[in-house]
Amino acid sequence: MSKEMIVTPWEVTGNIDYDRLIKEFGVEKINDKTLERIKKHTKELHFMLRRKVFFAGRDLNFILDEYEKGNKFFLYTGRAPSGPIHLGHLMPWIFTKWLQDKFDIELWFQFPDEEKFLFKQDLAWEQGQKFMYENMLDIIALGFDPKKTHFIVDSIHAGLMYKEACKVAKKITFNMVKSSFGIDDSANIGSIFYTSMQAVPAFLPSIIKKKNLPCLIPHAIDQDPHFRLTRDILPKLGYYKPASIQCIFLPPLSGVEGKMSSSKEYSIYTTDSPKEVEKKINKYAFSGGQPTIEEHKKIGGNPDIDVPFQYLRMLLEDDDKKLEQIYKDYKSGKILTGELKKIVIEKINDFLKEHQKKREEAKKHVESFIYQKNNPPTPKGMSL
Repeated sequence: MSKEMIVTPWEVTGNIDYDRLIKEFGVEKINDKTLERIKKHTKELHFMLRRKVFFAGRDLNFILDEYEKGNKFFLYTGRAPSGPIHLGHLMPWIFTKWLQDKFDIELWFQFPDEEKFLFKQDLAWEQGQKFMYENMLDIIALGFDPKKTHFIVDSIHAGLMYKEACKVAKKITFNMVKSSFGIDDSANIGSIFYTSMQAVPAFLPSIIKKKNLPCLIPHAIDQDPHFRLTRDILPKLGYYKPASIQCIFLPPLSGVEGKMSSSKEYSIYTTDSPKEVEKKINKYAFSGGQPTIEEHKKIGGNPDIDVPFQYLRMLLEDDDKKLEQIYKDYKSGKILTGELKKIVIEKINDFLKEHQKKREEAKKHVESFIYQKNNPPTPKGMSL
């Protein structure tokens, strides 16, 4: 039996109905006309756009209007550290890097290190800080431009952010937070205030540069409630509403409802060894194949529910022709389940081999990514 669909910034369960989310969240499905406008500037569309992995947004045409007037937008996304990075986390960041490269723009990457500490009872502050450092390595390893990428850490940059967060907080009532996030009177007061801090990077560059700049936030659709509140508040403070572009969820290996999550045992992490990847895919990845080889060759598989194929479609294979051939061959029974899994294992391990090299190299560059201008010194005893 399918669980009831729940999509919040802290919980994603059930059979995800994206058309329903579009209506409930009030986002706009990305249409062909908008894709053509993007392509005019990027020369080609990222495969995540072509395949509707990034499928919805807010005010994308406004962003393009401003860009065409010469008012460059900036990117804002982030990571609340609470565990290691898995493939599902990488999906929106890989797309964000493409946007940075194609539009030649700055990225402000927030690490709200208090968020999961406030919302997860079993997460100690010190543990969250260790996760944050490890998460930074994964993000740097993706190849973001260090001259145009600024890490903002809530606890470290509090002197820069807190005053602005207070201005946001004054415009948000407790009832607004409760209705947006589903929290109740038992929530700790930090969790009630937190979304004010998450709003700040959407207008912080405008403050620093003393110019009203458009903001585009690439993110998975479960984070939308934070930015709905932000969009309501920022015009009251004299800033543009942040635009957004939103993606679907990479499914968990099991193929069950929801999304790949750090809390699930069988996710694929960026630090996994080739043998670990092979074991996880072969043993746990949900297949759209038939029970026997004979049946599969006769009837064929169902790539639309096959998790390894979905990983190819959403993240690992950027060549449309190759993907289409795999789809046809699997559906016709020409490619067996084990052969499809082998393709995916090789793709993941090829990617992770390079990523892990770059991740190790990233240890030398963490400090250069952390925003320094107008920032008070890091308190003693806190290291990254």
